[in-house]
Amino acid sequence: MTPPYETFNVGGVRVAPDAPLFLIAGPCVIESEAHAFDMARQVRDIARRAGIPYIFKASYDKANRSSGKAFRGPGLVEGLRILARIRQELEVPVLTDVHQVEEVAAAASVVDVLQIPAFLCRQTDLVQAAARSGCVVNVKKGQFLAPWDMQAVLDKVRRAAPGANVILTERGASFGYNNLVVDMRVFPILRALGAPVVFDVTHSLQLPGAAGDASGGTPQYIETLARAGVAAGVEGLFLEVHDDPAVALSDGANALPLARLAPLLQQVKAIAAALHISPLPADNDLTF
Repeated sequence: MTPPYETFNVGGVRVAPDAPLFLIAGPCVIESEAHAFDMARQVRDIARRAGIPYIFKASYDKANRSSGKAFRGPGLVEGLRILARIRQELEVPVLTDVHQVEEVAAAASVVDVLQIPAFLCRQTDLVQAAARSGCVVNVKKGQFLAPWDMQAVLDKVRRAAPGANVILTERGASFGYNNLVVDMRVFPILRALGAPVVFDVTHSLQLPGAAGDASGGTPQYIETLARAGVAAGVEGLFLEVHDDPAVALSDGANALPLARLAPLLQQVKAIAAALHISPLPADNDLTF
């Protein structure tokens, strides 16, 4: 049988196998206070109209950009001030990523979810610090890992903080040079580890480093992958959304244009309602 996980809430968003599909969405990085606030408000309102629980996401520092000259964000102090304002004034739970152990305590005092970037998912000290923070921890599966390799990451979280609430997020696997692919078998395999699963659709359509000093992307396939992932069985979707991806300061090449969000949410909501999350095979034999 599937290893159980305790259901939990993220700022009012219920995370459970039988809970409604939830959405994590926002711009890749805080480009300005006004832009982040406006994006959070617009995405919140679209999600509310669709009846989909919502968690806002944005980074205060993109520490893993392709180029050292690329925009990284406002930094820890100013970025957390902006995220705190969004959380308080718009009344939405907030997720942000942390890259160093030294950032964890400050970020945890502001946000609801600490995210471990895919490239850092095996960094023991960072994973354990996030686990001890008291926040929900969202760990992105490294592009270089098999899904069952995430068992060791889960063990790190739970040994550091028994009872910690953790989410596992799929964001594609390296497929040759400058490309990623999503194997739909990943979702039941990750769920069999005993944690809720989120599908990061937009990063899965990234073409890492394909633009030379930046990453490319194939955003025309966002709706296709989102529908497939929800049908495969996930608790939530992760989407980077921008009102004008062509001028986005980070990851615009694979971002979902804001105008396409509402119809996509209607589609995935219908799929989730029709299928929900099916039970796993009794023998739990979910290996290749």
